[in-house]
Amino acid sequence: MRFKADLTLLLVSIIWGSAFVAQRVAGQMGSVYLFNAARYLLAALVVLPLALRVGRASSPTGQVANLTYLSRVQFKWMFIAGFLLFMGSALQQVGLVHTTAGNAGFITGLYVVLVPIVLFLGWRERLHWLSVVAVGLAAGGAFLLSTGGRFEVRAGDALELVGALFWTFHVIVLGKYASKFEAMSFSVGQLVVCGLLNLGVGAFVESVPAFEWSLVGAVVYTALFSLGLCYTLQIWAQRHTPPADAALILSLESVFAVLSGWLLLEERLAALQVLGCVLIFAAVLLSQFKEWTSGKMDETHLVEGR
Repeated sequence: MRFKADLTLLLVSIIWGSAFVAQRVAGQMGSVYLFNAARYLLAALVVLPLALRVGRASSPTGQVANLTYLSRVQFKWMFIAGFLLFMGSALQQVGLVHTTAGNAGFITGLYVVLVPIVLFLGWRERLHWLSVVAVGLAAGGAFLLSTGGRFEVRAGDALELVGALFWTFHVIVLGKYASKFEAMSFSVGQLVVCGLLNLGVGAFVESVPAFEWSLVGAVVYTALFSLGLCYTLQIWAQRHTPPADAALILSLESVFAVLSGWLLLEERLAALQVLGCVLIFAAVLLSQFKEWTSGKMDETHLVEGR
């Protein structure tokens, strides 16, 4: 069962990494907000039946829970989480217009390193010395990846870095506040909020893109597989494998983003950029070391919402 769970998590990492290629394709077609709106709202529809099933199982009468079952506090935090998800996804997608899928994958993954730093600064939580070392490695890696050693930061990479900060706050909100509520209904709620915010902005700043099968494929792939399928698979797999396995395998997402960009989009990295990827990957692994040895996995990643 552990081996099957590890293989499942490997599949999740591959899909998450390759999803950056689909987002890159959509970005090159000039679609940002409307693309995000379509994929997040479709993902909400995909997750909704599972949420209704969970609600029915948890209901004393066996009936499907309606909206009145959700508290006002849950609605508040669903909106906050959805807004942070909107900001992170919008910056990520705009950044992908100007950078590669591989760069976006590695820089987005920096949120794992930033979480303990933000918790220390904002919530005065104890900061492990490994987190400080990880930040140093990540900063050096991000510089090499984005600039190739030259003092010139690309606009797309800068947007991805700002987006990583919003992903950081999103994970913190999920861990500190959203974990108090039923996960599936909360996930649907934040996906709907994110989708509607993208739709609202897109209606004003974007024109409806011309119909292209590649754009439709990007929407379907990211919604059904990256968000819908991977969410469900991750829930199952993390119940049947140790935290060390899960943390290591899921951190391979950024590696698969680079490989997918190389195989499907013919993206290339210079030697110094490869070194930057190695440093960022090492930083992510180092930041997860304490969790690996704790004997438990951070369940908030289950509703991260990509």
